[in-house]
Amino acid sequence: MQEFTKWDSFYVIVGPASGALIGLQFVVLTLIAQRPQAGVPEASAAFATPTIVHFSSVLLLSALLRAPWQTVTYVAGAWGAMGFIGVAYSVMVGRRVRRQSVYRPEFEDWLCHFFLPVMAYAILAFSSFLARSHIRAALFSVGAAALLLLFIGIHNAWDGVSYHVFIAMRKAHLEEHRENQQDKE
Repeated sequence: MQEFTKWDSFYVIVGPASGALIGLQFVVLTLIAQRPQAGVPEASAAFATPTIVHFSSVLLLSALLRAPWQTVTYVAGAWGAMGFIGVAYSVMVGRRVRRQSVYRPEFEDWLCHFFLPVMAYAILAFSSFLARSHIRAALFSVGAAALLLLFIGIHNAWDGVSYHVFIAMRKAHLEEHRENQQDKE
């Protein structure tokens, strides 16, 4: 499986990056949890949890592709299954985004929380069919899917933190300030 060894550096970089970003997400969510707001669980299931799933998918892909497989068939089956499960999960996330009432999603939200993840997981799923006859193209497809999921996760994590810092916390501070003013009167 000489073709896999050419990808060593790629997965040595991508895997730990996704693992570190998972850790940072936990830190950020812990800090945000200090000021809970109404409707956060349903918004979290739509926006925060999928980010962890995408980072975890990249981490798992990195581990799978660094394992000493004897043949491409098994690893391609594993990443193909991940892809099909990821597409199904992304469809569930799309439903959650539509149902949650905390935030009205814009085009960018639909793009980064639904359409791009579906595309990344579909690439992953269908590249498994290429693996036996076109291993090089299949591995490039897997690499592209991994990078896309990593960048989606980075975007969504940043977007979520920005929303909480610049919108939600500001609203909470304004409401707190109004209540204090009313108490003084």
